[in-house]
Amino acid sequence: MIGVAFQGLICFRIWSALDPELVAEVLAVVRDLANEGMTMLLVTHEMRFARDVSSKVVFMHQGRIHEEGTPEEIFGAPKTERLQGFLANSEF
Repeated sequence: MIGVAFQGLICFRIWSALDPELVAEVLAVVRDLANEGMTMLLVTHEMRFARDVSSKVVFMHQGRIHEEGTPEEIFGAPKTERLQGFLANSEF
């Protein structure tokens, strides 16, 4: 078996328990890392951030993938009713 070392960042809602000032700081750091080309897997409800920073977005609901694509595809032309409803109630 060949192993590949992963060099990147995996985060699950890292800003969910932070006050708004700290959220802005954490988002800025993650955005800087993305701009430097770091590979990241982020779980977030921050749709504006996901749209602005991602090269690929996967929308999940109840543990299942409903849609995946570029930010332009996901935010510009959502295909499923579930994603359409989610985005209609999100700020982005």
